Amino acid sequence: MSHVTYGEIRPLRDKILVKKIDKGMRKTAGGIILPQSDSAGDGNAGIRPRWAQVYAVGSNIDYLKKDQWILMEHGRWSFAVNIQDGDEIVDLRLADPKGILGYQDEKPEGVVSTGKENPGHGTLVDI
Repeated sequence: MSHVTYGEIRPLRDKILVKKIDKGMRKTAGGIILPQSDSAGDGNAGIRPRWAQVYAVGSNIDYLKKDQWILMEHGRWSFAVNIQDGDEIVDLRLADPKGILGYQDEKPEGVVSTGKENPGHGTLVDI
């Protein structure tokens, strides 16, 4: 099990922290399966934009707020840091503001996100 940090984490100035990054295999309406892998060793098969939920934003970020969902260019987030948030352990990642493609207030349809490091393993979601 990985290390868990306890207590509140607040991002500085222009930083964005996200949780529940979208993972899991996808199947398009045409039947094409998009793997969950992020590894270049897998032939970049899982390289695609991902949705994540905003955990907190820094004081200079005025276009996003907590709990909105952002769509990020692939790879524009950091490795996860596990924190205790109430009764739940969530993985927090630093999102690159320049890699944000868009946002919405509600969870996007078909997003597979459990907040764990390897969620959605073996799960296939129709998109």
